[in-house]
Amino acid sequence: MPQGLAKRLSVIVPSITLQVSARANDLRSRGIDVVNFGVGEPDFEPPAFILDAAKKAIDAGQTSKYTAVTGIAALKQAICAATEKKRGFLPTPDQITVSVGAKHSLFNVALACYEEGDEILIPTPCWVSYPEQVRMFGAEPVLVPTSQENGWRLTPDDLARALTPRTKAVILCTPSNPTGSAYTEEQLSALLEVLRKHDCYIVVDEIYGDLVYDGFRHVSAAKIAPDLLSRLIIIDGVSKSYAMTGWRIGWSIAPKPLAKACDVVQGQSTTNPTAVAQHAAVAALTGPQEEVEAMRGVFQKRRDLIVSALNAIPGVRCRTPEGAFYAFPDCRGLYGIHYKGKPISNDEDLAFFLLEKAHVAAVPGGAFGAPGYLRFSYATSEDRIAKGIASMRAAVEAARQEGQSASAG
Repeated sequence: MPQGLAKRLSVIVPSITLQVSARANDLRSRGIDVVNFGVGEPDFEPPAFILDAAKKAIDAGQTSKYTAVTGIAALKQAICAATEKKRGFLPTPDQITVSVGAKHSLFNVALACYEEGDEILIPTPCWVSYPEQVRMFGAEPVLVPTSQENGWRLTPDDLARALTPRTKAVILCTPSNPTGSAYTEEQLSALLEVLRKHDCYIVVDEIYGDLVYDGFRHVSAAKIAPDLLSRLIIIDGVSKSYAMTGWRIGWSIAPKPLAKACDVVQGQSTTNPTAVAQHAAVAALTGPQEEVEAMRGVFQKRRDLIVSALNAIPGVRCRTPEGAFYAFPDCRGLYGIHYKGKPISNDEDLAFFLLEKAHVAAVPGGAFGAPGYLRFSYATSEDRIAKGIASMRAAVEAARQEGQSASAG
């Protein structure tokens, strides 16, 4: 008989997001309308010209065979051109590995770079997969807390203090999942100045780079610090900006030796990304961008609505994020309301309270390294946002009244 599973899996933390999702699905199966603020994907369909390009590729017989492991030439060329236009620097095709989504790109980098004894520095709150991928390959995630007061941004002093001779890489995400926070050019430049003095990889996840608001200007780390390109890795993709999460196309732009290593890794795992999705991604990057801009404008309106509605709930405090499609409110002021006969004292209990009583699904902040907060995705309609936050407020007020009545009794 087999002797069990690989020990590496023992370090992976089970996802609280999946637990919330499972409970939400259970409620829906019983006919209950759950407003889902947990999902991290746009609710739009991709623009029609992208779908048309995929259909044409199928009709032309371009999608039934393997492609090059790291992506078709047309897509790599489109990525280079779009990167120069949007991010301000021009990579070469041999720096690009097209993968099955940006998460896969990060996985390739982790497998190619991280090993036992390495430290990977990650500011928190952070996307749940960053530290888990690090642990999977025997390295140690070094989690450096940030705060709402400083805009959820890593400071140069905190970065400098966290770096050690074992630091193999630093992972930054701007704009961020889960906070929506983004670094200005000056703030990112200050971090890169610290990293100039330390020989490590710099991984910058820019998957939300096109989704910024109020005139905020996203500037790529690669444009700011061309002298660091020998150890700078940019992660990007079409999932968020073009509403193509299910198409699973992301990419890494890396120094050529690392890009070659990622090619080797991918060649022994997935081989190429899905052919038809690659042709759709070419269309996304080279086609008209008006619908993409329209989606960004809708997200900004939704952001304004949800932040205002959350801040109107006594006990909730939410900063206005610069980008992405997440609000990340401090909900510790709701601690003490009663749920299942006892006062709520943590974000997980609060999330399940909101699910049971308000039929609102949000992700506990502890999953991202920020206990006491909740992540709300506003990738849903304004009507659903208004309904969900109103239901949340009503549930909180009812619970407070029940608690006051119980105390008076």
